[in-house]
Amino acid sequence: MAGTILIGSRRYSSWSLRGWMAIKLARLDVEEHVVALKGGGKTTEIHALSPNKLVPYLQHDGARVWESLSICEYCADIEPSLWPQERVARAHARSISAQMHAGFRALRQACPMDVERVPAPLEEISDELAADVAFLNSTLLEALTRSGVVTPYLFGAEPTIADCMYAPVALRIHEYALDVDPVVQGWVETILAHPLVREWCVAAEAEPAGWRLSYTDK
Repeated sequence: MAGTILIGSRRYSSWSLRGWMAIKLARLDVEEHVVALKGGGKTTEIHALSPNKLVPYLQHDGARVWESLSICEYCADIEPSLWPQERVARAHARSISAQMHAGFRALRQACPMDVERVPAPLEEISDELAADVAFLNSTLLEALTRSGVVTPYLFGAEPTIADCMYAPVALRIHEYALDVDPVVQGWVETILAHPLVREWCVAAEAEPAGWRLSYTDK
């Protein structure tokens, strides 16, 4: 193999899913090293393995790459189709990918990714979360309809880095039964049915029971 990818527990690590999905789409030959997350930023094993003390962390063919979006960009250097080929669409895809990387704090806090969570709505939605969900919905809807027709993925017939960055959000929309436009819900179902997302979820379900966290740990 040409390298390794360090990821956290698949059940919870949304950032790991983003980088891992891009690596798979770029067909990089890497060995997966999974570290069980302990919650609350206390997974000290990662500190000794990753330059920024976080996951994911890619080592590939002499390159050391950390931060999910940087890993995605590296993958696009190898597989350029991971960004839209048209300039304006590519700028749009890059912008919403960076937006995902930097924003949606209320959504992250109120709806942590948990692959095995039984889908159910939250008992209460704060104003901050409602604003995040509304912004998320408009962001995804604009991408899915920007060409004048609804596309299965955010920028066309095949997934791009934008889909990698928002894939954990599709899981959150499903897990917490968040209210989104039917077009966006169609994209959620497409992402959840993608072979790579299914592979990730199956692997998450096979992880040791001792890796599970209580909701107070997250």
